[in-house]
Amino acid sequence: MLKTEQMLQEMSSQGLRITEQRRTLARLFAETEGYLTPKDVYDYMGQQYSGLSFDTVYRNLRVMHELGVLEQVIFEDGMKFRAHCSASHHHHHVICLQCEKTYPIHYCPMPALTDVPERFQVVKHKFEVFGYCETCQYKEEQV
Repeated sequence: MLKTEQMLQEMSSQGLRITEQRRTLARLFAETEGYLTPKDVYDYMGQQYSGLSFDTVYRNLRVMHELGVLEQVIFEDGMKFRAHCSASHHHHHVICLQCEKTYPIHYCPMPALTDVPERFQVVKHKFEVFGYCETCQYKEEQV
């Protein structure tokens, strides 16, 4: 995952002004192993910045996602974010629905799974596989 300074550098290089709130956001995501909901982020940030609105938090999450420093995943219980992988090559993920541990898929299945029309230009795509990791399967079997 990207480290705090890598996130800040990427945001700055794309013209985003680095505020103290954005530094705090970058640090939060760099130090968090899993995914955070916008509410998780709002609750954390609200402890440090009084008067912070949910809209401000959400807008910053969206901007950081668009700049490529955060990944956005839609789980069954809603949208969540995490620091972008530090891997520079194109890849996808397998994500555990229980513990949210994320594993890379180093092969891109896009060409094999889709029949894109001739005159359609794909500019980006996303492929995620959801299931249960070995540890969570074992825990479920023990119940």
